[in-house]
Amino acid sequence: MNIMMAELYDALINAGAGEEKARDAATAVAGWESRFNSLDGKINHLEGKVNLLQWMVGFNLALTTAILWQIFY
Repeated sequence: MNIMMAELYDALINAGAGEEKARDAATAVAGWESRFNSLDGKINHLEGKVNLLQWMVGFNLALTTAILWQIFY
């Protein structure tokens, strides 16, 4: 258990939950936290790829506009 989960465990014990139930709840919350951290990393990676694609599309649009400008004017 990390520090936040230890705090949850202590809070549940102080609230009157049994040790086993408090430990299980803190472990379950820790599992969800690790899942959210994993998703956060994947979202950051995806944002980087989207940023690259936006630059590529912008460059392509500028180049296409320049070529069409040269052809028709």
